[in-house]
Amino acid sequence: MKVCFPVQDNLGVESAVYNHFGSAPSFVVVNTATKEVSAISNSDLNHTHGSCNPMKALSGESVNAIVVGGIGAGALSRLNQLGITVYRAQGQTIKENIALFEKSQLPILTPQQCCGGHAEGCAHN
Repeated sequence: MKVCFPVQDNLGVESAVYNHFGSAPSFVVVNTATKEVSAISNSDLNHTHGSCNPMKALSGESVNAIVVGGIGAGALSRLNQLGITVYRAQGQTIKENIALFEKSQLPILTPQQCCGGHAEGCAHN
C-alpha cells in the first residue's frame, strides 16, 4: 500500500508531517509492503484556498492513503471520490505515523474536521 504524507522538508521517514495538505511544498510516499520511500513536488502549490486539485498536487502519482495534519473539505472530498482514504496524523514524523497506520491506529478524517479557511485560522495546528 502506498501512503502519502505532506511535508515541508523531505527527510524521508524522519520528515515531520506538514499541517496542511494543499500548501505542503512536497509529499513523501511510503510503500508499506516494500518500505520504498519516494518524494513528489507539489505541482499545485500556488492554488487559492478551496481550489486544491489533489491529483495535480501529487503529479498524478497513484496512492492508496494520505496522512495529514489538516486538509480542506474540497480536497478531502475529491480524494475520497478517487477511493483514497485520508487519515489524521497522530505522530510528529512519518515514521511514527507509519507505525500507527500499520496498527490501524490513525483516525479517518471527516469533513467536519477539515480546514475552513486560513483567514479565520485552522483547527489542525
